[in-house]
Amino acid sequence: MNNIESPDRRLFLRNLSLTAGALITTSSWAEAIIKKGDVKIGYSAITWGGKDLQAMADLASLGFKGIQLRANTFGPYRNKVSELKEALIKHNLKLPMFSSGNVEVDPAKFQSTVDTHVAHASFVKALGGTAFQMTNSLRQKGTPPTTEELKNLTRVMNEIGKQTADMGVQAVYHNHMNQWGETPEEVDVIVQAMDPRYLKLLLDIAHYKQGGGEPQDAVIKYKDIIHALHLKDTKPKDGGGYKFVELGQGRVDVPAVFAALAKVKFKGWGVIELDGVPDPEKSPLICAEINKKYITEVLKYPV
Repeated sequence: MNNIESPDRRLFLRNLSLTAGALITTSSWAEAIIKKGDVKIGYSAITWGGKDLQAMADLASLGFKGIQLRANTFGPYRNKVSELKEALIKHNLKLPMFSSGNVEVDPAKFQSTVDTHVAHASFVKALGGTAFQMTNSLRQKGTPPTTEELKNLTRVMNEIGKQTADMGVQAVYHNHMNQWGETPEEVDVIVQAMDPRYLKLLLDIAHYKQGGGEPQDAVIKYKDIIHALHLKDTKPKDGGGYKFVELGQGRVDVPAVFAALAKVKFKGWGVIELDGVPDPEKSPLICAEINKKYITEVLKYPV
């Protein structure tokens, strides 16, 4: 790998350093800082677009101890799990979360949906992992779901979680824009219908903010059922819409989220996630460096 920093890269890191210094000086949130290590910081491989082995190498070089892999690894490695597990061990990475994909509510697809996620949970277990997340692609043309539809979705997820619990693999629901569970009100219906013995919440702080909520409030409200978090930021996009960006670059009050986590004495994984590189002149590694700098210099928290 070329270790020479480009001018653009130096500019990104310099600007972030200046921002970090200002935030550290003006923020009083640190009085409620979490005991070091209570929130274990991981990073999602999604930004690398399927180049998971490269993601492992890059994240290990930055000192991260956990990685989230996706269902794209299941096909290539389902019959050679040891190879992928050895790569995780080589880079000293744990698997705190696995992206298992969509849940269907069509009764005709019930068994195939359950079977898919149970198979993924078995894969996660073999890799030494502990949890998998579920999403959905049920929101059509922006039409909001009914309360009963949200409850039906949760019933399916509860059943999946019931079947994976015996493996020691936790099923979690991931709130998400453009899906059922986009708004705080929709998320609340789902959470209230969860069977906490089998299903927990993965709170994505940027999706929750973009959906109209304040993630620090959600941390307090759902403190008993949050299993993990996705850590990222969101800001308006030129010409309308929004885009997900590195921590500290958008509208999410990340220090307030960590203060809320401290207040509820949360212990678990916070996985930094970027669906893609937000600016073409950056790379997944540069984004990870910016995120690490925010965690370690602004939040004063170890990775």
